[in-house]
Amino acid sequence: MAQYEALAAFGVPTPETLAIVSKEHMPAAAETLGLPLVLKHNRGGKGLGVRLFLSRAALDEHLASSEFEAPVDGTTLVQRYIQAPEPFITRLEFVGGRFLHAVRVDTSQGFELCPADVCQVDAAAIGSAACPAIAPSDKFRVIPSFQSPLIPTLESFLAANGIGIAGIEVILDAEGRAFIYDVNTNTNYNPDAKAWAGVFGMRSIARHLNHLLKGREVSRAA
Repeated sequence: MAQYEALAAFGVPTPETLAIVSKEHMPAAAETLGLPLVLKHNRGGKGLGVRLFLSRAALDEHLASSEFEAPVDGTTLVQRYIQAPEPFITRLEFVGGRFLHAVRVDTSQGFELCPADVCQVDAAAIGSAACPAIAPSDKFRVIPSFQSPLIPTLESFLAANGIGIAGIEVILDAEGRAFIYDVNTNTNYNPDAKAWAGVFGMRSIARHLNHLLKGREVSRAA
């Protein structure tokens, strides 16, 4: 919620969202926002705990069942679902507060969209071996020469909030309107997708951190 308030200060559109501290208030929140909607743990990580509901009956059934899992801090976000015309979101990567590149992420298999290799299913575990000569799955695909009018605004947002490294997730609705729904300030990269595209986020981070370190050394010497 703090992220959304900070983004709103820069005029960045975000999905309508309510923070609920007790599941008894979720039906009222659903009435306010309308369906379809998603429930999100306030602090979940890699999409864990995110559930989509297309009807009030499905929501009521979930809330009454043992499958409902309260988040650690007791806060659940009730958010209007942005229906994209195609099953993907775009992750904008920033290093040193500047736009680095964009990654198209396939959402057809659900909301767990962590790009890091440790978040992916081990190919050996499903009976297949990874081959470096074969392009990685299209779940994560770097978009060459990506452009968006949001990028300068997001760079200003990052500078104002002291964020040097970020992965910012964007979704487009059926009318082509862009919504920012998550700001990750401890980003992850998918090494296969980056290597296939010839871009290396970790190298950019290393250069950024080296620049910061040298700045501190100069400051101490002065």
